Amino acid sequence: MMTSGELTVRLGGAAGIGENGGVSDQGDERSPSTPRDSPADGRPVPGGADGRAGERAAAEARLRAELYDDAPPISLTANQAKRLSATARGMLLATGATLAVVLPVYFLNPTHTAETYRQDIDVANVARQAAGDAGYLPAAPELPEGWSSNYARWNTGSSDGVAFWEVGYLTGDDGFIELTQTDRANPTWEARRIGSAQVSGSRTIGGEDWELLDASNGDTVLRTDLDGATIILKGPAELTDFDTLGEAVTQEVAQNAVDEAERLSSDGAGG
Repeated sequence: MMTSGELTVRLGGAAGIGENGGVSDQGDERSPSTPRDSPADGRPVPGGADGRAGERAAAEARLRAELYDDAPPISLTANQAKRLSATARGMLLATGATLAVVLPVYFLNPTHTAETYRQDIDVANVARQAAGDAGYLPAAPELPEGWSSNYARWNTGSSDGVAFWEVGYLTGDDGFIELTQTDRANPTWEARRIGSAQVSGSRTIGGEDWELLDASNGDTVLRTDLDGATIILKGPAELTDFDTLGEAVTQEVAQNAVDEAERLSSDGAGG
C-alpha cells in the first residue's frame, strides 16, 4: 500500500504539480531557456537557425577549396630537364649569333637623311646623249647653288607612243620638282602625267603664262607650251622654287631652239 506522500511524488513526476498544489494535465513542460527548434543536448536541428548557418559555412568551405586548390606540381624526369635546358641554351646562342651579325651592320650603316639621297647627276651630259633619240636638245637648265638632280633620263614612251625627257630636281631647301618635256604631247598623255590635279589659276614665270594646278596629295603642278614643246613641272616644293626652275627652263628651251635653228641654217648653207 502506497502512502499519500508516495502518491504525490509519482503524480508530480508523471503529470507535474500545478499551481496551488494542483496537478497539471500538460505533462512535462519545457524550460523557457531551451529553444523549441533545438534538442535538449544542444545539437542543431535540420532546417533550424543553427542548421542553416552550418550549411552556409560548409558551402563556403567547399567554394574556397575549389577556388584555391592548387594544381599538383609538375615533375620532370632527368632526361626531360636535360632536353629543356639544352633547348634554352640553343635559343640563347642563336639570339647571340644573330645580334653579332646585325649590330655591326646597323652601327656601320650611316643614318639616312635628305642628304643621303642627293646625287650630283650631270644633267647637261645626259641631255646631249638623249638629243639623238629626241630630235632636239632636252632642257638642262643652270640652277642656283644648292640644287641637284637625282635622275635624268630619256623615256622612249613604248607604252603610249609619247617619248619624253624627265629630270628630278632637289631644291636648295629639300623640296622636289620633276621636269617633263616632250614635243609629242596629247590629252591622254597629259592626263596621265598630271593625274587628278585640278586647275587653280595661272602664274607668269620667265615671261610665259603657266597653268597652275593643285594635286590631291598636296603637290603643285605647272604646265606650259614653249617653242613646240610641252613642259610640266610637278612635285612637293615651294612656289618660289617652281619660279626658279620655271624661269631657268624657259630660258634654256628658248636658247636651245635658237641654237637648233642656227645649226639647221648652217647645215643648209653648207649643203
